[in-house]
Amino acid sequence: MRYLAFFLTLFFAVAASAQTTYPLKGWVDEPSPLASEFAQPGGELSFFIGQAPKSFNYYLENSVSAAYVFGLMYESLLNMNALTLEYEPGLAEQWTISDDKLSFTFKIREDAKWSDGQPITAHDVKWTFDAIMNPANLTGVHKVSLARFESPEVIDEQTIRFRALEVHWKNLLAAGGFHILPKHAFKELDFNRVHFEFPVVSGPYNLSEHKEGSSATMSKRDNWWNRHAPSNKGLVNFDRLVFVFFADRGNAFENFLKQHMDIFPVYTARRWVVETRGERFTKNWIVKQGVKNLYPMGFQGFAMNSRKPPFDDVLVRKAMAHLINRERMNSTLMYDQYQMLNSYFPDLYSPENPCPNPLTPFDKDKARKLLDEAGWKTNPATGLREKDGKRLLFRFLTRSEDSDKFLAIFREDLKDVGVEMVIDKKDWAAWMRDMDSFNYEMTWAAWGASLYKDPEGMWASAEADRVSGNNITGFKDKRVDELIEKQKTLFDVDARHEIVREIDRLVFEQYPYALLWNIDFVRLLYWNKFGMPPWVLPKYGTDSSVLTYWWKDEDCAADLFDALKSGMPLPPKPASVNFFDFFKNDLQVPAQH
Repeated sequence: MRYLAFFLTLFFAVAASAQTTYPLKGWVDEPSPLASEFAQPGGELSFFIGQAPKSFNYYLENSVSAAYVFGLMYESLLNMNALTLEYEPGLAEQWTISDDKLSFTFKIREDAKWSDGQPITAHDVKWTFDAIMNPANLTGVHKVSLARFESPEVIDEQTIRFRALEVHWKNLLAAGGFHILPKHAFKELDFNRVHFEFPVVSGPYNLSEHKEGSSATMSKRDNWWNRHAPSNKGLVNFDRLVFVFFADRGNAFENFLKQHMDIFPVYTARRWVVETRGERFTKNWIVKQGVKNLYPMGFQGFAMNSRKPPFDDVLVRKAMAHLINRERMNSTLMYDQYQMLNSYFPDLYSPENPCPNPLTPFDKDKARKLLDEAGWKTNPATGLREKDGKRLLFRFLTRSEDSDKFLAIFREDLKDVGVEMVIDKKDWAAWMRDMDSFNYEMTWAAWGASLYKDPEGMWASAEADRVSGNNITGFKDKRVDELIEKQKTLFDVDARHEIVREIDRLVFEQYPYALLWNIDFVRLLYWNKFGMPPWVLPKYGTDSSVLTYWWKDEDCAADLFDALKSGMPLPPKPASVNFFDFFKNDLQVPAQH
């Protein structure tokens, strides 16, 4: 799956007041209320995170796998409170926002050090910014937010100032939220070739071993400069994190069942419903747990490249959406586990504020009429649709065996209306290369989301031709561009989200994707040897949060070992967990800061 921006980062707006310096007087570094007081350091956790990326440099590879590894090695100027979403010091201990909301000055902590002992300075911040913005570097989507700034000014060794070219609600996060790299370690290197070697880091882990295409081992750093901060008490507990890569999720699951990895996030309904049976599950050696919280909901669908025919015609794109039998796929392949999507921002709606976009029904007759209207007529001799002597044929770029069953149903219905689909199957690296250069016609893409929506990267016309960007469909719309501009200067989240709902309606009408489905809880399988907070995942957490909040429980691990040896069951754990059973009075995200 391809994800929008760094899924571990939560975006939100900050209303600036005249020359205010943060953190405000009286700020205290204290333990997180979402961490467990019983957490213990030590042990190892192995975690399946998908196919091996072509790079661990997240600035070059916009994928979950790269984000996991990169985010454990490098830090940003600001952190964010996982419960309140307030900004907190990261590498910076203070920051000042000017009265015109265009200048952002950060003072870097004097105790912040690189792993080789050198201090982290303003020069590192400036170098990283300039590397991202260098036109020669393939940093794609990361250029979007930073393009609103001049190159930052080094005031002194510990002070850096960013000057924005325009007011934007996300400017503070953009300036304070990107991961800082060590200038002295990278300045002589070709940035586009920095993929798997990171000898100097600042974060809690370093990359200690990389088995190409197989795994990446992260080792906890004893000399991490922020190791003993009160805010890290009970967090970042494991000595080693092993990220396991498999091209095929079925093979990964079989390895999980053989205890070759500890945790397996489940993204397919059949596996969740049908394949979680047998002794390992009935005896609670493996825990099957669904967790509900407020993690931001993204979307998935069949993306259509509007830069190329036949998908440069909205009538054809809409016809494709009518030819996906989502209800059949949900009932026969996914055990009615999913909700059908009619929005690109599904978590902006609720029963009290329902989405006005209609659900696109499976309707072959409607699809035939749309294709006829688009000029694709049926040749009576062949039964195939043609236009100007060319058949209506397209290639579906896929990288997952799990998609085969869905594409078989889709291809059957396409054929019935005279459309041919050729499946072009590639591995992850090849798929990513094609996506980065928009070398595809249709593909299956899934995107994460942020709490506060920024539609620019995916839906702005200016992003349609950015190599390695998120506007993979080539979407362009003048009215959407106007609305994107309008929301940039609004610091009221509710007002901004109202505009995004209008953008959602306009995008939906253009059918850049044939939308599919989603689910509103996190599905986890794990071997029963870990400790965790009672709420399992934090308020906005996804499966990746286990890396930060869980720990190896030696007693549980011993009990599991004995149970496996004797064949005896372990006590059950709750099949479902709701964060708000523990934090009942904390249901809403802030509307404004």
